Amino acid sequence: LAHHWPVTVCKMSANDCEDPPEYWTIHGLWPNKVDDCNRTWHFNVTEIKDLMLDMRRYWPDVLHSSQNRTQFWKHEWDKHGTCAATLQILNSQKKYFGKALDLYKQVDLNSSLLKAGIKPGSTYYKMTALKEALTRAYGVTLKIQCLPPEETIGQIEFCFTKNLELRNCTEPKGGSKGMQTGLQLGTGELSVCNDTLPTYYPLQTEHCQ
Repeated sequence: LAHHWPVTVCKMSANDCEDPPEYWTIHGLWPNKVDDCNRTWHFNVTEIKDLMLDMRRYWPDVLHSSQNRTQFWKHEWDKHGTCAATLQILNSQKKYFGKALDLYKQVDLNSSLLKAGIKPGSTYYKMTALKEALTRAYGVTLKIQCLPPEETIGQIEFCFTKNLELRNCTEPKGGSKGMQTGLQLGTGELSVCNDTLPTYYPLQTEHCQ
């Protein structure tokens, strides 16, 4: 379950961000190492109409706030949802998006960071301290990604078993192929944060006019 920090996402080029939310939002729920599993299973927004209030709040298209926001959800369904649907618990559009929203509320990343005293602003944090705080909060290792060169925190991923129980996020064998984000983020690209550099957790960005 990938969360992204909208303020950092807005620093990536080729977007029309406007007033990004200052809370962590959903990027997507991604099964490992597969994408575009069923090209004939087309996204149908009416299937998730009951979820629309939560979708708009917690799963907005941060990069393209002036466009039809359903394009982002369509992308996530086409690329990841059709693969996740091999699990009975996720085998419809309503189940896939609904379960992602449930998991987002269950892990409550925004509250956990605040409780640990980690707040966005002008402060720099040690990545090791951030990781330790999150491991204490959840009992598992998360994957934290930053936008270089100033190591701006951008994405935090929670990993789950097929039963949707939290587990440690471990590196896939064969390097960092699994690191790619599920959305083309302009020329900027997130990568696993450098433990030795101070990490910036920005509050607002000048680029989102």
